[in-house]
Amino acid sequence: MGRELISREVEVTEDGRSFEKLHLGDYEWLTYGRAFEAVCNFASGLAQLGHRKEERAAIFADTREEWFIALQGCFRRNVTVVTIYASLGEEALCHSLNETEVTTVICGCKELKKLIEISEQLDTVKRVICMDDEIPSNASYVEQSKSWTITSFGDVESLGRENPVDADLPLPADIAVIMYTSGSTGLPKGVMMTHANVLATVSAVMTIVPGLGSKDIYMAYLPMAHILELAAENVMAAVGSAIGYGSPLTLTDTSSKIKKGTKGDATVLLPTLMTAVPAILDRVRDGVLKKVNAKGGLAKKFFDVAYTRRLSAVNGSWFGAFGPEKAIWNFLVFKKVRAILGGRIRFVLSGGAPLSGDTQRFINICLGAPIGQGYGLTETSAGATFSEVDDTSVGRVGAPLPCSFIKLIDWPEGGYLTSDSPMPRGEIVVGGPNVTVGYFKNEEKTKELYKVDERGMRWYYTGDIGQFHADGCLEIIDRKIDIVKLQHGEYVSLGKVEAALLVSPYVDNIMLHANPFHSYCVALLVASQHTVEDWASKQGIPFTDFADLCEKAETKKELLASIQKEAKRAQLQKFEIPIKIKVLSEPWTPESGLVTAAFKIKREIIRKAFSEELSELYAS
Repeated sequence: MGRELISREVEVTEDGRSFEKLHLGDYEWLTYGRAFEAVCNFASGLAQLGHRKEERAAIFADTREEWFIALQGCFRRNVTVVTIYASLGEEALCHSLNETEVTTVICGCKELKKLIEISEQLDTVKRVICMDDEIPSNASYVEQSKSWTITSFGDVESLGRENPVDADLPLPADIAVIMYTSGSTGLPKGVMMTHANVLATVSAVMTIVPGLGSKDIYMAYLPMAHILELAAENVMAAVGSAIGYGSPLTLTDTSSKIKKGTKGDATVLLPTLMTAVPAILDRVRDGVLKKVNAKGGLAKKFFDVAYTRRLSAVNGSWFGAFGPEKAIWNFLVFKKVRAILGGRIRFVLSGGAPLSGDTQRFINICLGAPIGQGYGLTETSAGATFSEVDDTSVGRVGAPLPCSFIKLIDWPEGGYLTSDSPMPRGEIVVGGPNVTVGYFKNEEKTKELYKVDERGMRWYYTGDIGQFHADGCLEIIDRKIDIVKLQHGEYVSLGKVEAALLVSPYVDNIMLHANPFHSYCVALLVASQHTVEDWASKQGIPFTDFADLCEKAETKKELLASIQKEAKRAQLQKFEIPIKIKVLSEPWTPESGLVTAAFKIKREIIRKAFSEELSELYAS
């Protein structure tokens, strides 16, 4: 379950910025029996507060045990749950709560403050259940002006314990969740999922990962409002595994919110299973390489030899490190890397965005555990394809899950056809019991992207472009909406180019921009602070702070050369490579609203936020 909080401190850096640092203790566990009691009590308490089953409840909080208990409690009374990212902006938050006519919001103290700020714009909310005991000081204002009742999570459980209410269990076709996707464009859309949809994915994943059971410990730290995490935690509950809660900023001993000298979540929990999004795995890889490079000398040589030997083995060479030699390298070199995530990981599931081949190999060799790449969307309840445990290839997302059918259809405008050789290519269409009902109150978009065939099977048109390998595994190669036509008629796939350039160690994030009235591309590049500052120190370049360093001409020159080198390595066409870049020092985070919770860039929002910079790149 969760960790106890020992202390909370604020550190102030030399340039005046303040950072919260936490000292966290051991995990405090609940048995499945106790957790079930909590769920029943919460379900009864919710009914006693006056929430009727035809009304919707929203969960608006970071990932934590109360999130899961509240979800299961709502399901027990057949209450549809609206899930909302904790990092969602005010406009999108208002839109999702009003559109779904939510009457009860279940949230943390931080999110309650956000709700109070926008309380005047909320039409239907009557009750708030706060997961934290501390309730903000201005809460009494909304209790009077909006006549909201604000109750703590513990009080709802006590109320239910004293006044039990029978379960009112859902049917397969009842709506379990309306999940708002923090879409890369416009206001978020609510995807309606039935209980049958969610269970289709859960039961399919259970057949794919070998030996799932009560001996496993799962590290839960991704946003539960994201379908990947929601599905994964329901799989764990279905097989009786232990779930330990953490957060991306407290995951390891060196995570930004962990007080120096104290332990991160993974080192205390010692998990055997975890899900990850590429942005997090890239950080793990960069962190390891940074440590190795900082040590230098013999330690670095040692690591390089070990890595090269294991890489040739994984790539199928007879001369690579197998058996006893593999065990020696694991003991001498990789054991230290494994310790970062607790040392017991046996399987990692990566989803949410494409994982680079380099990172996949790196994590695979250093953790000594397979990484399963999955592909799915909120609209398909996270299910579509999943790679086999023993598949050592990179860059692919596996074969269809047992609950899904996958077909490719021609997209002539983009030049992708199912008759292409050596592999059929086209838009990916997913069918099966995991395909959701559609978008809430958005008939037009639902009709456009969901179709039912003559046999009654529902299909979702993903807009992603894929190709099928001879062994039936799928590879994602493009995205329909990310394609821009340049002045001379060449097509540029923004996502494909960005994935190639992200490999540069100087790049923390990047957005390629192609203007149809010009013949070349430009890019906004968020620089990786450690790498760029290290380079500047070695070059003897003076700078006052990181923002100042990013403005320097020599920095821009070095970074541009680095991404152009990666572009050549990835065999990109000349017109696909950015000619000019704007170097940015501030990272893009879900809190800033520039990336989604799965760290996918929100193009339209970034374009608007940096419209002047982009115009300058084309003007100069």
